[in-house]
Amino acid sequence: MEMEIPRRPLGKTALQVSVLAVGGHHIGDQKHYEEADAIVARAVDVGINFFDNGWEYHNGKSEEWLGRALRGKRQRVHVMTKVCTHGRDGALGLAMLEQSLRRLGTDYLDVWQIHGIVYDNDPALAYARGGIVEALDKAKRQGKVRFVGFTGHKNPDFHLEMLKRGFPFDTVQMPLNAMDWHFHSFTQRVMPEALKRGIGVLGMKPMGGTATVAKRKVLTAEECLRYAMSLPGVGTTICGMESLTVLDENIGIASGFQPLDAAAMQAIRDKVAPFSGDGRFELYKLSLKWDNPETRRPHGFPLDEQQKEVIDEHSDRIALPGVDAMRSTETP
Repeated sequence: MEMEIPRRPLGKTALQVSVLAVGGHHIGDQKHYEEADAIVARAVDVGINFFDNGWEYHNGKSEEWLGRALRGKRQRVHVMTKVCTHGRDGALGLAMLEQSLRRLGTDYLDVWQIHGIVYDNDPALAYARGGIVEALDKAKRQGKVRFVGFTGHKNPDFHLEMLKRGFPFDTVQMPLNAMDWHFHSFTQRVMPEALKRGIGVLGMKPMGGTATVAKRKVLTAEECLRYAMSLPGVGTTICGMESLTVLDENIGIASGFQPLDAAAMQAIRDKVAPFSGDGRFELYKLSLKWDNPETRRPHGFPLDEQQKEVIDEHSDRIALPGVDAMRSTETP
C-alpha cells in the first residue's frame, strides 16, 4: 500500500505542493496521447498535485495534451506553464498566455513563469519598458494567474540579477541536484537569496536532465531524487517521467518521503564531487543542445538542427495555430 506523498508550502504563496511534480516536456514526448493521459491520471490518483509545462514545449503539444488529460481533474491540481517571449515584448507574452489557457482548458494558471533566463542580457530585456515583467504583473492583477516567477538553467548570475532588479516574484525554478553543488551552483548561490525573500523554490533536473550520472553508476537514480527533494527550502522537485514505469519508481520514493539528514546529503555530494566539477553531468549549463529554438531565435542565434523542436518544425507535421504565427526573429 502506497503511503501519502507529502506536501509542502511553496514559499509565501498559498500553495501546498507535492514533493514530486510532473515535468511537462515529457508529456509531449509520448508517441500517443493515451500514454500521456495514463501518466497524468496515475500521478493525480496518488496525490501528485503540481504539473509543469511550457508554451513552446513540443510546439504546443505538451500543453494541449496536459489540458486534455486534466479534464475533470483541474481542481485537484496546480498547473504551471511558462511564457516564451525570450526577450520580446509583454504584449506577445499576454497573447501567449491566452493561447496557453485555451490549450490547458482552464481560465487561470496557478503559476506563470518566464521561461529560460539563459543569456546575460535576458534580465534587462525582461525588465525593459513594455517587457514581460510588466505582463506578469498585469496578468496577475487580471486574475488570469495566481502567482508568477521565472526559470533558467544556465548561470546563477542571471537568476541573481533577476532578483536584484526588484520585481516581487512568487516563484523561481532552477536545477537543483547533487552535481550542482560543485559547478556554477544554483543551490549555494540562488536558493539562499530566494528563501530570504520568501520566494517559492521549484527544483528541476534532479538527475542532470539526462540521468547520465545514474547511467554511469556514479549515483543511483534514487540517490539523485532523494537528494533533490531533501534540499532545505525546496517546495517541489519537477521530474521528467517518460513512462508509467519511471513514474511508479518515483512514486515509490516520494510516498511517505522523509528528507535525508545532513550526513547523508554530504555523503552523496562527496560521492559525485570527483566527476561534477566541469559540468559533464549538467550539460544544460554549457551546451546549446538544451536551448529550445524559441529561446535562440529572438537573440539572433543559430539553431541546433538536431534539437527536437527544430526537427519537428522541418517535418511534415500540421502547424499548431498561433505557434508559427507568433515566431519572430526581431528583438524589442
